[in-house]
Amino acid sequence: MTADTYLASGAIAYPDTDGQPMTESDPTRDYLIYAVDVLRQYFQSRDQVYVSGNLFIYYREGEPGAVVSPDVFVIFGVSKRQRRSYKTWQEGNKLPAFILEITSRSTRRQDETDKPALYAQLGVQEYFQYDPTADYLSPQLKGRRRRDGEYRPIEPHSVAESSLALRSEVLGLDLRLVAPSPEATTTPPRLAAVAQALRFFDPQTGEKLLNYAEAQQARRQVEQALGDAEQARQQAEFALGAAEQARQQAEQALGEVEQAQLNAAARLLQRGLLPEEVADILDIPLDALLSLGQG
Repeated sequence: MTADTYLASGAIAYPDTDGQPMTESDPTRDYLIYAVDVLRQYFQSRDQVYVSGNLFIYYREGEPGAVVSPDVFVIFGVSKRQRRSYKTWQEGNKLPAFILEITSRSTRRQDETDKPALYAQLGVQEYFQYDPTADYLSPQLKGRRRRDGEYRPIEPHSVAESSLALRSEVLGLDLRLVAPSPEATTTPPRLAAVAQALRFFDPQTGEKLLNYAEAQQARRQVEQALGDAEQARQQAEFALGAAEQARQQAEQALGEVEQAQLNAAARLLQRGLLPEEVADILDIPLDALLSLGQG
């Protein structure tokens, strides 16, 4: 770390940054942001769940070198608030229960060997790796769960429309590889060519979890659908009203025609024509003429 380990007063410093510029690739950065965002949305109603990523986690007091910085992590039992760094001795010694590393060329060796050994030693319950470009991991998504102090591979399970699905017990979620949707605006656009995209799913409902952008888009779609339905309802009511008005006008016109026929029939009868002759001339029922005559 470029920052001084010790302050002028002699107190130990725990830097918030290593002083180096961030050099993540587009896929690594985009999926880091995506995973943190979607998990924050999922746990937003739980105050004692802290979701973050690319943040220094100091795990031994007095040793600034005892630090890790996972791409994505979830810690249960600590408050949900902004932190510049995370110091376990200030947080009830809580460590991440879930860690996801977005593997790249520069991190492959650490992600495969160094990090899992340290995470298992620290007691991190689940450790996942995802390679967004499918260049450095085979399979593209891997998961390990801690048993008896060691990591063991998480066995995949079959899910429709997913080439690979791994269950996270600590999150209660599935991590799945799916074909990216070309029309989806919520998946980072630079990842449209990636063969298999990482998505989080609720295994109980089978529904895909939404990050903030997706939730906003879904809300807009629902509002649009409701607006369209209301407009259709108003149009239907207008059409029904117009049809009812037309029916009434038709009935009125028919009544006027019938009345005109009866008036004409009355005049012809007064002139001495027989009812049968009037009925034939005006093409009206004879019964109507007879009742007219009785009236």
